[in-house]
Amino acid sequence: MSDSSPFKMRLVHLDLKGAPPKVCYLSEIFPLFRALGANGVLIEYEDMFPYEGHLRLLRAKHAYSPSEIKEILHLATLNELEVIPLVQTFGHMEFVLKHEALAHLREVARFPNTLNPHKEESLALVRTMIDQVMELHPGARWLHVGCDEVYYLGEGETSRQWLQQEPNSKAKLCLSHMEAVASHVRARYPTTTPLMWDDMLRDIPEDQLSGSRVPQLVELVLWDYGADLDIHGKALLVEKYRKSGFSWLWAASAFKGATGVNQSLTPIEHHLRNHLQWLQVAGSVPADTLRGIILTGWQRYDHFSVLCELLPVGIPSLAVCLQALLHGDFAENVKARVENFLGVSSLEEMDFRSEGAGSFPGSDILALIIQISLHLCSSVDALLERDRYVTGWFSPYHRRRKLIHPVMIEHIQPQALSLLARWNTLAGELEAALQRVFYPDTVEEWLEENVHPSLRRLQALLQDLGEAAGPRQDSGQDP
Repeated sequence: MSDSSPFKMRLVHLDLKGAPPKVCYLSEIFPLFRALGANGVLIEYEDMFPYEGHLRLLRAKHAYSPSEIKEILHLATLNELEVIPLVQTFGHMEFVLKHEALAHLREVARFPNTLNPHKEESLALVRTMIDQVMELHPGARWLHVGCDEVYYLGEGETSRQWLQQEPNSKAKLCLSHMEAVASHVRARYPTTTPLMWDDMLRDIPEDQLSGSRVPQLVELVLWDYGADLDIHGKALLVEKYRKSGFSWLWAASAFKGATGVNQSLTPIEHHLRNHLQWLQVAGSVPADTLRGIILTGWQRYDHFSVLCELLPVGIPSLAVCLQALLHGDFAENVKARVENFLGVSSLEEMDFRSEGAGSFPGSDILALIIQISLHLCSSVDALLERDRYVTGWFSPYHRRRKLIHPVMIEHIQPQALSLLARWNTLAGELEAALQRVFYPDTVEEWLEENVHPSLRRLQALLQDLGEAAGPRQDSGQDP
């Protein structure tokens, strides 16, 4: 594989806090990751890791077993993909702190996002989580310890009291916990380097950063998923981090899951621009600065939010982004390569309606989700809100009173039955396709969020029609 990319490490991020794929799907998709130019995967297990002992309560219903983790690592090795596990250790701790048994370790009692950094038990919890993950990832060269979006830090009661003492500050509180976590990794696993998201450090002055041990302990990951990066600002941030003592930095882009909390289709152009601008950032900083790039693929914005684009839906965007990174641009010849990898005739006309319009693993899911996302809701709206017979003769007023001119049933009912049959068929096909890739709770959630509400509207219309068409007592009132 020719490699002129300034990013020598190119990691695909798997966010398992939503819609975790079955291992059989990873066996299909890892070869494609490699072929497209990835050489590693960052696996954010969250509650899909098989925690043991007193942490067993963290496991999701369909959490991977230890043998499945080993199988994932084996598949990665076969495809020359380096695995870096990610364990959240400060913010985004909802999957841990939502449990009553661990709620006393919250920074703010009401909110499960952030760990209380003052309690020794908090650090003991994090150490145990790290140790269990590392036990199943022996020899991992890096371990990502999260530490992004540590919301409400400093707002807990203990923190408020601590912050009243000179010279304590929120930055000092943040750095001290990061240092404790990273020190544990370095001491216990000398050949493993902690990675850490950079957002909590962006506003901390250079002298305060360099005065802590964090720059010597971790490699920092600068993340920005926007389509309009401040390239000069990023270069200045890189320079600040280098002067603070960080020897290596990483970039983090996004190939999906960064443009809307309930996004169902991936806007490829946005993500391509994001990657082309990261290439400009790489070109504007010293060559030995950025070790690699993590192409994030968020599946939920946090543990409690809805699902955004499913992994198969994001594969065309991932293909475009990886190939742009590998070749340094997205010229016509690169675009042709992507179309060949995906088995599509044209990225612009990628509606996947024709047979064989996509041959990558999960392309059937993408084809069906495109149909549903673009046409289901709009077709139901067209019937219920814009059809002249429905709006004129079977309005909400009529429906509540079960009133209808009998001839109008002939106009409305066949349309509604045809539409419902069409979408029930597509929904059944999608459910079967999803079941091959995902666990039952993911299938249920996606259909309930994106399909069932529209089908219920059609079913309710047909039920009201049936009741209005039946014999009724004459109330003696006009409509």
